Amino acid sequence: MTIDIGYTVPAGESVLDHLGRSPAFAAKAKLAVIIAKTIQELGLSQRQVQQRTGIPQARISEICRGKLKDISRERLEDCLQQLGHDVIITVATGRHDGVGELRVEQSDRTLETA
Repeated sequence: MTIDIGYTVPAGESVLDHLGRSPAFAAKAKLAVIIAKTIQELGLSQRQVQQRTGIPQARISEICRGKLKDISRERLEDCLQQLGHDVIITVATGRHDGVGELRVEQSDRTLETA
């Protein structure tokens, strides 16, 4: 069943960007979604994720349910790396007046090793 709330998220954007939460929270939430998807795609149990990442199983469960209050973005990034993802931080060269933007984007790009 679909419920029409009279609001459509523009194509290519995430609903997380439109919830009125801080950009830092949206970034953590997007990382958590990628973690949950990766766990599912790899067919791992939360205990197996604990063994790979060192993050307690209970915390993995919280991450997968979006309970992110007491976990840092850096810890989520490390978790993604332990699950085989490359995490690439890019700082745009162009500056502008005001506060810069914080955003998480998923890319098909992989790091090339020398």
